[in-house]
Amino acid sequence: MPGGAPQTLRPFLSRAEQLYPETEIVSRTHEGVVRYDYGEYADRTAQLANALDEAGYGDGERLATFCWNHHRHFETYFGVSGMGAQLHTINPLLPDKHVQYIADDADDRLVFVDQSFLPKLEGAVDGDPDSFGSVDRYVVMGESVPETDLDAVAYESFVEGQPTSYDWPTVEEERPAGLCYTSGTTGQPKGVEYTQQMLWAHTMALQTPQALPLSDDDVAMPVVPMFHVNAWGLPFSATAGGAKHVYPGPQPEPADLARLIEEEGVTLTAGVPTVWLGLMEYVKEHDVDLSSLERLVVGGSAAPEAMIRFFDDRDVELVHAWGMTETAPVGSVAHVKADLRDADYETRLQKRTKQGLIVPGLEFRVVDDGGDPVPHDGESFGELLVRGPWVTTEYFARPDASEAEFTDGYLRTGDIVTVDEDGYLQIVDRAKDVIKSGGEWISSQELENELMAHDAVAEAAVIGVPHERWQERPLALVVPTDDADTDTLDETLRDYIGSEYPTWWVPDNVVVIDEVPKTATGKFDKKALREEYAEESLVEGRVPDDAAPE
Repeated sequence: MPGGAPQTLRPFLSRAEQLYPETEIVSRTHEGVVRYDYGEYADRTAQLANALDEAGYGDGERLATFCWNHHRHFETYFGVSGMGAQLHTINPLLPDKHVQYIADDADDRLVFVDQSFLPKLEGAVDGDPDSFGSVDRYVVMGESVPETDLDAVAYESFVEGQPTSYDWPTVEEERPAGLCYTSGTTGQPKGVEYTQQMLWAHTMALQTPQALPLSDDDVAMPVVPMFHVNAWGLPFSATAGGAKHVYPGPQPEPADLARLIEEEGVTLTAGVPTVWLGLMEYVKEHDVDLSSLERLVVGGSAAPEAMIRFFDDRDVELVHAWGMTETAPVGSVAHVKADLRDADYETRLQKRTKQGLIVPGLEFRVVDDGGDPVPHDGESFGELLVRGPWVTTEYFARPDASEAEFTDGYLRTGDIVTVDEDGYLQIVDRAKDVIKSGGEWISSQELENELMAHDAVAEAAVIGVPHERWQERPLALVVPTDDADTDTLDETLRDYIGSEYPTWWVPDNVVVIDEVPKTATGKFDKKALREEYAEESLVEGRVPDDAAPE
């Protein structure tokens, strides 16, 4: 083999153990804050691997987690993959029917489960006796097991007394190391397998300057769940760089995140926009020291411009990124190119609000409905296609889905994007969320960002509702701020959008709601909104005569 060794995850941990044995790993758990170092972490991953061996779990078997972000979950990342097994991270926030389907489809042998998720898992197991049939053991992530009907053992009892050394095998780089399922918002979830080589390549790409590099002077806090595409790969890249880890534990509130940033000196953290909207409100009302924080990574959905400005004002760089479960997940990062760094703030900000530049190692195309390339002019829409060493080329046990979503080796992302003259991608919408008025596209995402930039709006979602003449028209659903005048909000926001966009982009109605429903990964649940508001009547006289350009 070229280079003499396979491209696997194991060398990332062995390097950290050798060079940074005293660098800390800090974890907020239901038992309190736990802290230890890489040296002790390496010992415990060896104990875990020995315990799994002794229990009869071996090469190629799928072992699942049902957990928040904490040190024990992190131990499975290297302990399971290092012995040649496959780590399957299950999203505990999914509906029971999806959890049941996923466990059955993956044929999991063992499930690591948090105490707080035990009732949820019990409900999923009891709800369908045909699911979880392959699972013969449950390991509760803690020092004891609450009362349960499951055949469960405490994690600490499971690893206790095991040797702190392990004869780690030489694992083939094509061996599956991870498995993660899509959220299944438009059908049954689809499994995406990650080989050792895919995760190695993704980690190396993250460590390039044009991605999200972590070094030995960084303190990384992944708020994005570890059950969601490996916390965007940060546990692996933090280990590769010898960085300090901070895990926020179960259901962290903004106060928990602020405290960890202050007390642990966090330099980089990452999560979806809703997390940072909560932190923003907390920072406004409390004296929070963000001086250690250098980079705040946002993905999952677009970061509002107001959010970028908020953190810029506090000397925190908000880094916009894009990815998918199928891309392991990071695909682009919105860094400012060298020839734009001397541009004025507004120009640089305009680039940073986009999803950014494809990271080194990936290739992309943007094509129209006929498969032809669209010009990189910042205006022409098309579907984004990507391929590369860490992009999947098929779905786990789903040849039907694979045929529909891959073409010429490229993944069809389903994201409708523009590419500007500098190469910056901007997601206009998901293919299923874009609004077609008179055959022309309206970006629901762009309208949402514009609405959320208004001082009276805390959150906003825009969906298309059926229209007899124009096919679809935009409907805005907004959560107002506490001091907003809801009596005039409809007129205020429509005028606000109308001042920046053509009249046919202006929502025909603005509906005030208590909250925007979220998916299990924290994104706006457009499917639920479309179902609830499909029959929403548009205000008479609001639909313009030019609801699409002629």
